[in-house]
Amino acid sequence: MSTEQATTPAAEKPKTPLETLTARLPDITSKADYKEMWGVELAGPDHIPTQVILQKYLRANTNDVEAAATQLTSSLEWRKKMNVTSLLSETYDQSKFGDLGFVTVHKDDAGKDTVITWNIYGAVKDNQNTFGDVEQFINWRAALMELSVQKLKLNEAKELIPEDGDDQYQMLQVHDYKSVSFFRMDPNVKAASRETIKTFSMAYPELLAHKYFVNVPAIMGWMYGAMKLFLAPATLRKFHPMTSGTTLATDLTSIVSTLPAEYGGKGPSASTGETVKLGAKAPAAPAAAAAAAETSEAPAKKDEEAAPVAEAEQPKVEETKVEETKVADEPKVAETEKVEEAAVPEAAEAKTATA
Repeated sequence: MSTEQATTPAAEKPKTPLETLTARLPDITSKADYKEMWGVELAGPDHIPTQVILQKYLRANTNDVEAAATQLTSSLEWRKKMNVTSLLSETYDQSKFGDLGFVTVHKDDAGKDTVITWNIYGAVKDNQNTFGDVEQFINWRAALMELSVQKLKLNEAKELIPEDGDDQYQMLQVHDYKSVSFFRMDPNVKAASRETIKTFSMAYPELLAHKYFVNVPAIMGWMYGAMKLFLAPATLRKFHPMTSGTTLATDLTSIVSTLPAEYGGKGPSASTGETVKLGAKAPAAPAAAAAAAETSEAPAKKDEEAAPVAEAEQPKVEETKVEETKVADEPKVAETEKVEEAAVPEAAEAKTATA
């Protein structure tokens, strides 16, 4: 006598974080009412550029799908509000932002492109002029970042980021502090710094492979040694303070033939790189001028916000500290994306941040 064997359906294979986030993407873009990210129109699971972007948001949130979805939604909403795709067509005030930022692309011996964003903070002539209008500063910084991201060519991506491997879709960033003085905290720099961190940690996760801080005082090198005691190794690997600009070439040997000469290479100056559109300052409208005059006569309002960590001292005239530690209510990002500027200590202070 034969017995009919019952068959049980095979258990469904658990979805990966990437598959889960991809499935939620239509709801995310619908909620944000926007679907462009870093030059890519977000699409389905077969679209590699979209998958690469989702991987970055997952990496920034240690594969926490809910946190990644929240951050991605916030990023899309911000891009829509800022009309980010138009930022590179705008003209920025030469007197405020001239010579402050450049983007260069270097091909190594293997034919791979290395994108570098240069932030030349020693070129700041007047902190009030450059950082006084935080909105203008954020717009300029975002435009420079968008120019850098364009060079990564994410819209042409053909391969996913390897699981547990290095992200091949990242850039380098160099902050040059030559001629910068580190002896006083400037409130304009502080305000711009706080807003930059809040914005860039949310809007540009996992885009930086390494940050180099060059021409910094030797004290910052000592602080780096102290930071080893309490920063994660993954964070420290992205963080490179250097007292001399020419030392940069010792870290970037594969592109030394085209690296700018002022950084130890054999190539043209970083100032020959691409930058955003710059022009003369537009004359202020009468109403705006009157409002500005009224504001300048009002007593300065004391900053009552407590810094999330001890503040690094800032340049007297010519420095910009563009990033600082994220506050608790910002989107969760990976620790390695938080490193920004070493602190010049008043009493063993340290600074972490992002973009």
